[in-house]
Amino acid sequence: MRGTMELEPELLLQEARENVEAAQSYRRELGHRLQGLREAQRQIKESASQTRDVLKQHFSDLKGTLGKLLDERLVTLLQEVDTIEQETIKPLDDCQKLIEHGVNTAEDIVREGEIAILGGIEEQNEKLWSFTKKASHIQLDSLPEVPLLVDVPCLSAQLDDSILNIVKDHIFKHGTVASRPPVQIEELIEKPGGIIVRWCKVDDDFTAQDYRLQFRKCSSNHFEDVYVGSETEFIVLHIDPNVDYQFRVCARGDGRQEWSPWSVPQIGHSTLVPHEWTTGFEGYSLSSRRNIALRNDSESSGVLYSSAPTYICGQTLTFRVETVGQPDRRDSIGVCAEKQNGYDSLQRDQAVCISTNGAVFVNGKEMTNQLPAVTSGSTVTFDIEAVTLGTTNNNEGGNFKLRVTISSNNREVVFDWLLDQSCGSLYFGCSFFYPGWKVLVF
Repeated sequence: MRGTMELEPELLLQEARENVEAAQSYRRELGHRLQGLREAQRQIKESASQTRDVLKQHFSDLKGTLGKLLDERLVTLLQEVDTIEQETIKPLDDCQKLIEHGVNTAEDIVREGEIAILGGIEEQNEKLWSFTKKASHIQLDSLPEVPLLVDVPCLSAQLDDSILNIVKDHIFKHGTVASRPPVQIEELIEKPGGIIVRWCKVDDDFTAQDYRLQFRKCSSNHFEDVYVGSETEFIVLHIDPNVDYQFRVCARGDGRQEWSPWSVPQIGHSTLVPHEWTTGFEGYSLSSRRNIALRNDSESSGVLYSSAPTYICGQTLTFRVETVGQPDRRDSIGVCAEKQNGYDSLQRDQAVCISTNGAVFVNGKEMTNQLPAVTSGSTVTFDIEAVTLGTTNNNEGGNFKLRVTISSNNREVVFDWLLDQSCGSLYFGCSFFYPGWKVLVF
């Protein structure tokens, strides 16, 4: 009984400690949830504020544009009125001048005739003769033609009030407010010198025709387009290691011109060192980031290796053939345990590779299985995982085994690669005997 009584305080103390730990864990979890709740509230308020600003700016711009268009249309119609008025009034103005000249001439003749009639006999005969001679030269029976009112323009404005109803209907249907974008970023996967961005549709009623992906450094204020197309995955290259980037995506509905609202921006970065080709090799020209190699016209041959053994087993190494030249069976794209100068190809010991004709070589031996020939736009991937460490019980040599998967053009080969020593990281390389081949590695 005494032993039991002595244990009870210890049990109570243990239980109290457990309750304190549970309460602390509960408090931490509530703290995390509270932080998530605050972020959600902030997102709602900030997006609502941004949406208000966008709506106000858009309708202000629209109002200004509509006013400008109406002013331009008014100017055009007023110019038409001026043109018709000027073109049709000129003949009437000319006719008016002719009539006014005739009235003045007639008044002059009337005055001269009255004076001639009222003069003396001798003087009268001379004035009457002069007046008669002058009057005979004037056509007093010739009258200009004056058009009837029905024959001259009577301008009016034809204004269809139905345009107000049409504009009204369009305005009332213009614009929508979405509480959630129809597409969201699903996953960010780091790659050496790049990030794979995957997104998905979250609105089942939305039929997407195209997607638009943008990114920016978190320190930048400007997003830039990096992909537009129908795929739901894209690798963004030229990513600096250990730098935060922001990504967002939107979609365009089937048969629509406008883009949907942007997804919630996601932040991602890559901690992996970018893959780079070795500089200074005479037979190849490199891009500024040294991740693209172009076989030039130099007669120098040999294998172009990576600058360091940056391929880590367990990752996916990708080669994308941008352009092609004349193929040769000695061409190679692959990985190796170490650099070995003096070889024209990776078709050698301690290396695995694929030739441009699709043949696969393991430690210099051609495999029975073959992949499709490499063409422009082809993507060749290497996935390598360690299988065993230590001595293997076989007669094939080597005491370190790697499981290699090479994929190209929707086909793959899987095999075991035996090495003399453990290699957690590998070099990659390529060799082409003719110019024109351009390869991007990531």
